Amino acid sequence: METPHYVAARVQRALAEDERTTELGIRVDVRGEEVYLRGQVSCDERRHQIENVAREAAPGLRVHNELTLVEVREPGEEEHL
Repeated sequence: METPHYVAARVQRALAEDERTTELGIRVDVRGEEVYLRGQVSCDERRHQIENVAREAAPGLRVHNELTLVEVREPGEEEHL
């Protein structure tokens, strides 16, 4: 069995390289047979895409999706300094 460090690196690489996600800002922790995804994403669809890619990269392990949604808005008024 691979060490947790290698599993986490494999999942992070998959999240970065898979065209569905291309995500660098997700923290991946592996404890035993469980993978934890932590970070912030802009929508629920993205949250599920990241979880799916992680499951594919770590077959046989239980994936806990702890990603939180943040509201992304257009910039407001221009700030004058």
